[in-house]
Amino acid sequence: MRRRLIQSTLAVVLVVISVFGVSLVIVETRTISHSARERVESEAVRLAGIVDRRLLGAETVDAEVLRDQVADGQYAVIGIPGREPIEVGSKPSGDVIHATAKGGQGETVRVEEPRSSVAREVGRTMLIIGLVALLAVVAAVLLAIRQANRLTSPLTDLAETAERLGSGDPRPRHKRYGVPELDRVADVLDSSAERIARMLTAERRLAADASHQLRTPLTALSMRLEEITLTDDLDTVKEEANVALAQVERLTDVVDRLLTNSRDPRNGSAVSFDLDEVIQQQIAEWRPAYRSVGRAIVTSGKRHLQAVGTPGAVAQVLAALIENSLMHGNGTVALRTRVTGNQAVVEVTDEGPGVPADLGARIFERAISGRNSTGIGLAVARDLAEADGGRLELLQAQPPVFGLFLSRTPPPKDQEEEQTVR
Repeated sequence: MRRRLIQSTLAVVLVVISVFGVSLVIVETRTISHSARERVESEAVRLAGIVDRRLLGAETVDAEVLRDQVADGQYAVIGIPGREPIEVGSKPSGDVIHATAKGGQGETVRVEEPRSSVAREVGRTMLIIGLVALLAVVAAVLLAIRQANRLTSPLTDLAETAERLGSGDPRPRHKRYGVPELDRVADVLDSSAERIARMLTAERRLAADASHQLRTPLTALSMRLEEITLTDDLDTVKEEANVALAQVERLTDVVDRLLTNSRDPRNGSAVSFDLDEVIQQQIAEWRPAYRSVGRAIVTSGKRHLQAVGTPGAVAQVLAALIENSLMHGNGTVALRTRVTGNQAVVEVTDEGPGVPADLGARIFERAISGRNSTGIGLAVARDLAEADGGRLELLQAQPPVFGLFLSRTPPPKDQEEEQTVR
């Protein structure tokens, strides 16, 4: 492309120079020829006037007297009636330019000049025009090279950027070149890079969230299946199978929720539901895990609270908090429900050391963990809570108290009562 730009620019300049150069040579040749003829005619008239004045004054008119009046390179013949012609200068050979003038005393003056002088002047003019044309060509080539570099270098950069995008490096370069069309292409490539980066981030985030959120239901399902393999009691097998089926349904709900959030994290499916049912479900699922490590999980507070949200998402949030207490906390884990204003609150606390002071509210950021864990669970839990219009907060760091706030649908007063279930 660079060579083509230079060649096309040079071709245009050569055409322009050829057209205007030939026209200029023709015009200058005619102008020089016309000027030479006028010069010869003027000399003839001038010599005729000189001869006429000398004749009127009875002065001598001869070649010696008129020699200084004839310019170098010119030849003059003065004819006076009754005298021999007077010749001044060297008679030119070849083609000449001539002019004749008559005086008042009947004398005639003929001035000749070799046409070669005109040719020499035309040659000098053509040489000057040729030098100017050569300088114009050199300047055009230099400008063409500069312009070609200005255009081809950005195209090379843009090609490298596109290749980087294709190879999986979506970092935008934010480089502009001062050419509107090329800058537009650069804007589009940078926008594409940012979109690709967001897509890759969303995919990685979906994979991390799926790995974390599916781990707990799969673990619970595995425990139920182990219970089935270790018992011969048909009733126990049936009970554990029903719980396993519930776990499978929860896995399906988790997968659906992940896919929905990956498309639009703001797309919730909030409904009014009984918060007790979700809490009791989580207590039943996690009690075996707590018993295996010699710990207890209890619930207390107001009963029959009607919250607004997605039951599956609320269950995942509570599961994340309960699992966090199992992994990082100590002693009994307590889930307490209460009402504040028009919101239902589920508090999850344990008897462990709590959240380190250097973390604080950063505990909900991704990849932030007080111990050797993924740092994803609480971040995912907060996103799930906010997707349904709720919020998840760290109410107290030591001992740890996490609060899940949900919009509340008030039930009849006779259905509200305190409960404590172990």
